[in-house]
Formats: sequence, C-alpha cells, structure tokens
Amino acid sequence: MTDLDLVVPLREGPVNQQLRYAVRSWEANLPHRHLWIVGYRPAWLGGVRHIPTRQTGTKYRNTTVAMRAACTHPEVSETFLYVNDDMFVMERTAVMPVLHRGPVREVESYYAARASGSYLRGMRETRDLLVGQGFADPLSYELHVPLPVSKAGMLKALDVGRHLDVLHKRTAYGVLGEIGGERIEDVKVLHRGPRFDRSTPFLSTMPDSFAHGEVGRVIRSRFPNPSDYELRRR
Repeated sequence: MTDLDLVVPLREGPVNQQLRYAVRSWEANLPHRHLWIVGYRPAWLGGVRHIPTRQTGTKYRNTTVAMRAACTHPEVSETFLYVNDDMFVMERTAVMPVLHRGPVREVESYYAARASGSYLRGMRETRDLLVGQGFADPLSYELHVPLPVSKAGMLKALDVGRHLDVLHKRTAYGVLGEIGGERIEDVKVLHRGPRFDRSTPFLSTMPDSFAHGEVGRVIRSRFPNPSDYELRRR
C-alpha cells in the first residue's frame, strides 16, 4: 500500500491537535507514499504536498471542492486513502480494508431519532439519488475511518450528485462504484467517559472528547513522539 497517497481536506482554523495526533498515527500505522493537504495547510506541517483551495461555501461544499481538486491533480495517486483530521489508526494496517456502516435506511433511523438538520437532509437526498440510480437499498460509507478511493470513481460520484448541496460523498462513491466491503459500527467517540471499544484498530473523536476525554488520553499516550511531518521549533 506504500504507493497510495493520503488525502485530507482541511479547513482554516486554530491549532488542530486532533490533526497532529492523527498524522502521528498515520505515519506509524498506515503506510503511504505522500500526505496531501487540500485546503488550509497549518504552519507546523512540513514534508507534505499541498493543494490550496478557496473555502467560501459550507463545509460540505468545501470538501466537495477539495475532493475534486485532489482527483484532478496529476500527482495524486490514482487510488488514494481519503482521511479526515479526526481519524486515528491505532494498529499497523498494511492494507486498508473497505468498510461500510450498513444500509443507509438504518443509519438514517439512528440520526432521525437524535437530530435533524442539513446532515440528515443530505443523507436522505443522497439515498434518494442512489435509489434513482438503481440501488434499491444502498449502503452507507459515512464512517470515521480511512476510505480507499479511485480518482475516476470519486469524480463520477461528484458529477452524479453535483446538484446536491450536502452530498454524502463517501456513500455516493461507495455505492456507485459497488465497492462492497465489511460492515462495522462507527468508531466515533462523542463522550469523555471511559466506555469505548479499545480493541478497534480505528478511533475517531470530537474536539471535546479528544481534549478532555479518556479516548483523547489513550490516543495521546499511544503517540507521544512528533512525526516527521511536524516542523521542529528552533
């Protein structure tokens, strides 16, 4: 897998400690060729490839712009791993498996019972889009784990869903590309408490659970040393 690149869209913001430790986990446990930052590159990151993008829309629009920029860049590997700044790889993973969350209808029920808003609307609209494309019971790929992505396949998904303002890109890509995969529960830890699956090779956090929760303590203790991507202060 060392010929694959990692692609992470980033928005401008304050010091991102989740990203710092995510990068440490990728360097240690997720073999790759180059790390591509698409959007905003923090000043402390070095040795990365950078594709600047204008971030003038919603976070959903901005990540769509980032994905299209990565997929049309000639130096990004034809297949890459799509990662986000809150995804931690806790064990050595020589080949990243394809993972999904089960049928969209089940994930939709989970979110509908807890919240509403643009994310849930985008989930429903993406589901309807895929049903219209002939996938009667589409799977959800909206997991907080790295996703292997082909440039051509993602561009197809972005084109098919270009009229949606909150396209669930991972799901559209996975279903249209019929990539299959293994079902898992999402690994996002939303709370500060000690109860979470410590056996999983992947973890994800919220800013609060990372900064103040047990899951953040576990992640920081696992990766105490700076990565080669972190510029040293002189």
